[in-house]
Amino acid sequence: MATLETQQLDDIIVKSRRRMLSLSTSALAGLVLAGVTKKAEAATLMDSDYLNFALNLEYLEANFYNLAVYGETISSLSTPIGITGTGTQGVVVTKGGNNYASCKVPFAYANIKAYATETALEEGRHVSFLRGALSTSAVAQPQIDLFNSFNALAVDAGISPTFDPFASDANFLIGAYVFEDVGVTAYHGAAGALTVAANLGAAAGILAVEAYHAGLVRTSINTLDRASTTPGTLTGYTQKISALRSSLANPSSSPTTQTTNGGIKNADDQGIDNTQMVALEGTSATYPSTTILDADNNSICFSRTPAQILAIVTGNSPAKASGNTGVFFPAGLNGNVN
Repeated sequence: MATLETQQLDDIIVKSRRRMLSLSTSALAGLVLAGVTKKAEAATLMDSDYLNFALNLEYLEANFYNLAVYGETISSLSTPIGITGTGTQGVVVTKGGNNYASCKVPFAYANIKAYATETALEEGRHVSFLRGALSTSAVAQPQIDLFNSFNALAVDAGISPTFDPFASDANFLIGAYVFEDVGVTAYHGAAGALTVAANLGAAAGILAVEAYHAGLVRTSINTLDRASTTPGTLTGYTQKISALRSSLANPSSSPTTQTTNGGIKNADDQGIDNTQMVALEGTSATYPSTTILDADNNSICFSRTPAQILAIVTGNSPAKASGNTGVFFPAGLNGNVN
């Protein structure tokens, strides 16, 4: 039975479509994402297309966290989260095949497990919220790879030949680090394309939650790293991952294009660095600091286009015009932004 919330969300989608149809041809053209797909270039993207793009990413995050905490995909939970919809529905590839319990992280730290548990709940709610907002327009969960993807990224980042994000607290946090900053930049990048105020408000709200997650992941990594027998290892991983994400999203840019908030010269990303010194109240740079914030030198979080996000999550740099497959989405994403 439809609730008041779902009825309101359905009304938002209907109004969005009507408004888009009433716009002039030139205004519509401004909403098209050049370089994403030929299909998207041929048709005007609507709010629902951007929400479906976000839904693909939320399927990815929700499955990662629920596997880490419960050893279950979102569709195999005791109270399943829906994954049906338009497009090709896929399964989740893990190190244990269909033995999802093998992905349950043997958490040694109660606070890290508590964080993971809360995030699993919140990412699942994001999936349900977007599916409710999109109603019958919602895309199905695509094929998701949480095994080969991490191995490939570990090699490309120069970390190791293989990487299991479900092996320990530290590995889990590094796996989470791969996702959370990307989510923040994705919602920031899509905000300007949304045409209905309620949709923009919802996107801003989800962005804020993803930013909370990203900040907590970075703080937790920093804490474990400082307490480890090899301090600098985990933060070093974050720097390599950030450099890889930036290079995938900006293949034609020099790595020194922009000085970030922490002084690291990637185009739009920075890892955790505890070696920087900052100046306070006109003094010399003698105060130790760290880089919990992933932002530019104005302390504004980075923004990425859907094409840049596609390049990161599929490993296609630059994003292909004919559709992107690979890394986390081996069969591609469902929807018009793919």
